Amino acid sequence: MADSTEITSIDEANPEELTEAIAELEQYRDRLVNDTLSMAQRAKIMKAQALASLQPQLAQIDATLESLRQQQSV
Repeated sequence: MADSTEITSIDEANPEELTEAIAELEQYRDRLVNDTLSMAQRAKIMKAQALASLQPQLAQIDATLESLRQQQSV
């Protein structure tokens, strides 16, 4: 979020800010998975093992995305 104003609550976000936050979080999630898999390949770690180590972070990101999408649909 490049905007200099900080949102103190998700309830105060307007639809454009929610859309931007969702897009940025989706990009972050994709980049996290891709970077982790790339590093795992270089380190000769199995893909499943690398993804398993990411699971808690991915679950949190997915929960946040779901919350943002619900807020956006309201």
